Amino acid sequence: MRQPPEPHSLDFLLAQVSRLHRQRAHELLDKLGLYRGQPPVLFALWEQDGLTHRELAEQLEITPATMTRMIQRMEKAGFVQRQPDASDQRLSRVYLTDVGRTVRVELEAVWQRMDMECFNRFSDEERVVLRGFLLRLRANLSQVIQEKLDF
Repeated sequence: MRQPPEPHSLDFLLAQVSRLHRQRAHELLDKLGLYRGQPPVLFALWEQDGLTHRELAEQLEITPATMTRMIQRMEKAGFVQRQPDASDQRLSRVYLTDVGRTVRVELEAVWQRMDMECFNRFSDEERVVLRGFLLRLRANLSQVIQEKLDF
């Protein structure tokens, strides 16, 4: 049986940072009536309103079923609305409501606040180095996951 990571290990520290980041994001997003996975949907619709569930799911790399549940919650909260596609009634398109459009300013302020709280004691050079490390971590994990999927 594998031992849990040591409290001073990089893996443990990364898990702690991820947990704290998620917790802080939840606190700030909750004030806007949003859940952590929903802002990327809003960002996608701010770029191109009227995407289908499938287009959103592909863009955000989540399953269509997960996207459908997310859209249902966002619709209930008043951020989006679904409308049948004009040329193919089997499809529904997701559109921003007035609430979904106006929350943009507040959501961008939340991300700016998160950025400031997380990186306020980092120099520009340190941010560049950290970004490089995080990109490599993401690439490493993506490669391992992709290799498992290819088998």
